Formats: sequence, C-alpha cells, structure tokens
Amino acid sequence: MREVSVGTASAVHRRARVAGDTTAVVYEGVEITYAELSDRVRSMATALSRGGLRAGDRVAYLGLNSALLLETALAAAHLGAIFLPANFRLAPEEVSYLLHDSGTHTVVAEDGHRAVIDGIADGSPARRFLLGDRDPLVPASPDAHPRWERLSAVTEGVPRGEAVKAGADDTAVLMYTSGTTGRPKGVMLTHGNLWWNHLNVAGAIDVSPRHTTLAVAPMFHIGGLNAFTLGTLARGGTVVVRRSFDPAQCLADLVTYRVNSVFAVPVMFTALARTPGFAEADLGALTAAVVAGAPVPGQLVRDYAAHGVRLQQAWGLTETAPFATCLPPHLIGEHPDSAGFPMPYTEIRLTHPETGATITEPRVPGEVCVRGPHVTPGYWNNPEATELAFDSSGWFHSGDIGYLDDQGLLHIVDRLKDMIISGGENVYPAEIERVLAAHPDVRDVAVVGVPHPKWGETPIAVLRQDPGAPRLGVEEIRAFAGERLARYKLPTAVTHVEALPRNTSGKLDKVALRAWVLSEHATEAVGA
Repeated sequence: MREVSVGTASAVHRRARVAGDTTAVVYEGVEITYAELSDRVRSMATALSRGGLRAGDRVAYLGLNSALLLETALAAAHLGAIFLPANFRLAPEEVSYLLHDSGTHTVVAEDGHRAVIDGIADGSPARRFLLGDRDPLVPASPDAHPRWERLSAVTEGVPRGEAVKAGADDTAVLMYTSGTTGRPKGVMLTHGNLWWNHLNVAGAIDVSPRHTTLAVAPMFHIGGLNAFTLGTLARGGTVVVRRSFDPAQCLADLVTYRVNSVFAVPVMFTALARTPGFAEADLGALTAAVVAGAPVPGQLVRDYAAHGVRLQQAWGLTETAPFATCLPPHLIGEHPDSAGFPMPYTEIRLTHPETGATITEPRVPGEVCVRGPHVTPGYWNNPEATELAFDSSGWFHSGDIGYLDDQGLLHIVDRLKDMIISGGENVYPAEIERVLAAHPDVRDVAVVGVPHPKWGETPIAVLRQDPGAPRLGVEEIRAFAGERLARYKLPTAVTHVEALPRNTSGKLDKVALRAWVLSEHATEAVGA
C-alpha cells in the first residue's frame, strides 16, 4: 500500500487545493486563507531548505503565539524537520540548554526575543538565525546583528516545493517539559502521535471538521499546540490566534467568532468566569470547552455549567500529545471532579507506586499509566529517562496518582512527587486544594508539605484572598475542610500571599513555593 502522509502540512496543502479561499487562521483580527497559508508554508520551507535544513534537523521558534509560529511548525513538517517551540519566558541559560540538547540547526525568532538569542548565539550549535519581520505587531529592529536574516528577504520569490511524506513514526515536534523538578527533558512527538490525538479528539469531543477554535493557551505547550489547533487545521477548520491570554479579549472572541472549541488551563477559565459580561455573554456556539493541565476544582466545572457551558475536564501530559482521558459532557453534572474515561484509542491502568502491581479495585489510588499510539516513543537523547518512564509492556508511567471509581471514571489525586507522608498516611495536596478552592473567600490555594517533629511531614495551606478580605486563619480553614477531609489531611498552618508562583502552563511551581514556605516564619500553626 502506498505510504500516506499524516503530516499537518500535507493536510493544509490538500485543503488549499480544494477550498483555498476558506479561512484557515485569524491572527489578531487578520484573516489568512488556506491558499495563503499553504503558499507561506511552501516559501518558508524553501527558505529553510536553502539554509541547509534537512529532514530530521531541528528548527526552534522563540516568540509568542502568532501566525509565524504556525507557519514555522508547518514548514518544518513540510520538510520532515523537527519543530521545537521554545518557552519564550525562559532565561538565556535555559534557552541555551534547549538549543544545545536538541542540536538546533535553525532559530526563528520574533524581534522581542532577539536579545536572548544574541546573548547565547556564539556558543550555540545553531547555524542560522531568521528574524520575523512581516508581523505589524512585532516590527523588526533595523539594528539587528548581522547574524539575523530577515524572513521577508529570504522567502521573497522562492520556488514552492512539494511536502515530504510524513510517516507516522517520524518525529514532528520536540517539546521540552517545564523542568520544575530538574533539567527539562525533550519529549519526542511523532506525526503519528499528533494524528492519533486528532482522532481521539474527534471521537470523544464535540468538534466538527470545519469548526472554529480559539488558540489562547501558549503554543510552546502541547495543549496550546495540539489540543485543538493543529487538528483544526488538518480538518479544514479555522483557528483564531491570540498572542496571549487576556480574559476580556477571550470572552469577546468567543462571542464574535462563534467559537466552537477552546482549550485552557484552570486558572485561565477561572479568570474568564470573573470577567465583566461573562454571565450575559452568548456562548451558545461553544460545544467543546476543555480544561486540563493542572488540578481542576469541581466548583469551576459547576460554575460554567450554571452558565450553560459544559466544561469538560481532560487529563494528559506532553508525553500523551496531550489527551489521555476526557469527561463526556452528559456526566459533568454528576461527576464534576472527574477527568473522565480513556480516549477512544487509549488504554489506562493503575499501578502501585512501590510494587508496580496492577490495581483493579475501585477507588484505590495508584500511578496512572497510559498506552496508545498517541504516546511519545521517548525522550530526546535520553535513553535512561525513556527506560525509567516505560515498562516492559510499553506502559508509560505518568507520575500522576489517581483512582478509578465504580464506573471506571478517572479521578486525578496528585503528582506522585508532591505526595506528603504524614504519620505514615499518604496525603495528596491536590485533594486538599480542591476542597479549599470551594471556600467563598479563597481565590487561589496551594498546599505543600513541610517537616514536622511528630508526624514527619505536615500540610501547610498557602492562600490568596481578595485585597481587604478578612484573613482566614488555620482554625477556620480546618473547620471548613474538616467536613470533607480526614483529620490527618487537614492543614496545620496557613500563610497568605498576593500571588502564587505558577509556570507558563498555569501549573503551580511547587519547588519555588515549598522553598518559600520553608523560609517563611509568619505562619499560624496548630497541633494536628
């Protein structure tokens, strides 16, 4: 049988041939048709190839969400090269690590991030530096270092070649983990991984082939790039791209563009729900609102349901491209705290964190393991990490703790590494956080474990409240949480902050938070 390309670039080119005048991307209000997008991708691919980029080489992108980011990703796929979207908030040393670890050949950057590259370019493996200069929102500086070639110059008038056939096992994207527990690992995602996620989404979430999605989550994370964005382009839909998330703009876009699908992390959906005008907004077109990437409070799901929006909790990781489970809309009211059933082409099982034995009993926590064609084949240049992540039967060990209820629905409890052992009992911070998040005077909450002379470790709650609100004390918090949690799980101290540290995916930075709590002396402690 003739090999068929499963690359998104090939799908965009096919769409351009059959319906080129339909809108592919709306970037900050400017419409780009499939014909225009295909032409841009072909010319950029030619320019990259003329600079020596070949199949398997890495091309890094540094900048915010933009049409250029998508064009770079698709041009890499067109050539069979590997796209590396770098976190634009990283420090120069961190970006340098990514370039060295990946052996990046070409860097594409927005002008606002040129200085980061200039500070590390001389020692990097990169052989070519391309500066985006066609975006009116990000004009290129006229005094850029001579190492930078302007994209408009190198893409002007070049011939347009045909895309390579992207095989299912060919690496498409190299995406680095956040690195909150150590050096980031490069997750290899193949064209097949991305394609099978598209099938999973189509089989479990209400998306039509030509629907409109809103891309506001950062696309250097897998949720922003492949929850809906690439799949929408592959199916001939429209992607509305915003450079970053602004709650008021997001709400306006959902209404104006009659958006059908959106992916965001919990903190983004929380901010959106508190935006003036949210209660009156017509969100009737929004059939697929998916929340993942961090623990999801059940109250958040209930708040959206009260507005007629079925907020579906999903679970997955960069390594699963991204979805492994999703809660069906008809079960939201009954199970707002659940991450749902396995996706159509996904297997899930739970194992004992210490013995590795498979857990079959309902409501018994264990490490969530995943197997399926959307799961990464491993980590870039890191066989040791790959071997640790996969067992002999091909199950990927996620590091997340969860349980299956009587219906087989997955409930995520916490990260294995965040687990607190207090008096011999396992205490999961995320479980406590979900309970405290329901308190009407709590705006944000995190729980971390600290040493305790009697119990070994004990949980401490870190709260953010509205300015001027009466400070909640530890006794009030324990009384509130004690209605839903065992006594050994109750926080023994409370401290207050103006903002909780989060990484760019919206996840709590527990490493930074724990270090701060350990150095903080103004806590109100009680015996437990």
